[in-house]
Amino acid sequence: MDSPDIKQRDGSPSESPGLVDDEKLSIASSKDSQELLNIQQLKKARAEKALAIRQACDTHDVEALVSYATSEGGLIEDELRQRAWPIFLQCDESTRVDDLNPLETLPRHRDEDQVELDVNRSFVYYPNAPEDELSQKKEQLSDLITQVLRNNPMLCYFQGYHDIVQVLLLVLGRQKATSAMANLSLFRIRDYMLPSLSPAVKHLHLIPAIIETTDPALCQHLNNIQPFFALAATLTLYAHDIQEYSDIARLFDFLLAREPVVAIYLFAAMILSRKKELLEIPVDEPEMLHFTLSKLPCPLDLDGHISSAVQLFNDHPPDSLPFKAWKHISSYSVLKTSRDLSHHPTVEEAVGLFERQARQIRYEERRKRALEFAWKHRRTVGSMALAIAIGAASIYIRKKGLDTSIWSYLGRLQTMILG
Repeated sequence: MDSPDIKQRDGSPSESPGLVDDEKLSIASSKDSQELLNIQQLKKARAEKALAIRQACDTHDVEALVSYATSEGGLIEDELRQRAWPIFLQCDESTRVDDLNPLETLPRHRDEDQVELDVNRSFVYYPNAPEDELSQKKEQLSDLITQVLRNNPMLCYFQGYHDIVQVLLLVLGRQKATSAMANLSLFRIRDYMLPSLSPAVKHLHLIPAIIETTDPALCQHLNNIQPFFALAATLTLYAHDIQEYSDIARLFDFLLAREPVVAIYLFAAMILSRKKELLEIPVDEPEMLHFTLSKLPCPLDLDGHISSAVQLFNDHPPDSLPFKAWKHISSYSVLKTSRDLSHHPTVEEAVGLFERQARQIRYEERRKRALEFAWKHRRTVGSMALAIAIGAASIYIRKKGLDTSIWSYLGRLQTMILG
């Protein structure tokens, strides 16, 4: 006699509960063991990397630190960043050049009103702290920015500078962050603190040149979009756009370890990662393209984007880019003067480069205004120039005693031009 089927309440056959439970327990146990093993391996790898980073800091092995900062996970934790970032920024005990004067001893900087407005809007994303602690952080942030600006009065504050400063303040603390931010301002983001943002705009034009080298089709699709969409992110080293503290700290590992131009390559890498999404937006919708490009990818695969940016930089270094994009960058720009991170420039050198680039900007702006004036009044200017030329030719012909018919013709032509 056949045994009756074991059925569920709906009448369908069911497997033996004991057998199923045993299998589930076995599978669950196996999964738990594997997960535990993976966690242990990750912890071991993390501990080994942390030890290697400490040793590299002790021996001042910059090359090794750059490698760790670029690799997956970056410098892991703030305790290690507090040792490594000052080395990258050349303000640790072995490389510090000058200490800043106390802010109370220096005259007020012209941009301090704007600083206060921005400080009041700071710490929107992080840290998640009580109000009294946030008030203290804002006070420290204000003092830090003011001290840097008063010690370097030629620097022009820009909106978003406070986003960068608050990252250094949170990671390094008030004391270490002061000298770190001073060096960051002079040696890495100096172009953004000039009297004009025109150098920053020239930085942005490297983005389509980078994309062109890798994906001409995507570059053509974005051909009518000016790269101003990347200004906020690159100007603030992405601190304005990234909302997770762990993400921005990890990204700063990479940005501080490498030369300044990698921030531009990083944005290009992010654009390339969104090719499918961007190609689905019609070319005749430039506003939508601009809006999409102005937002960072979500979710944000930082390690993946960093790896892609490094590959882009290695395959297509700045001086190989098309459109003469690199040629248009000033020779005084941080993008060109901070390429060799083993060189420790002085404050005086940075100030000199700043002043020369500022003079260059003033010359370019005067030239631009002159050209715009000439174009606007081109008819009048052209008529005057032609009349002067004809007048000079007339004098020459008269002195040489040439055919009077030519003189008569030139005279009539001059009268026609001047009305």
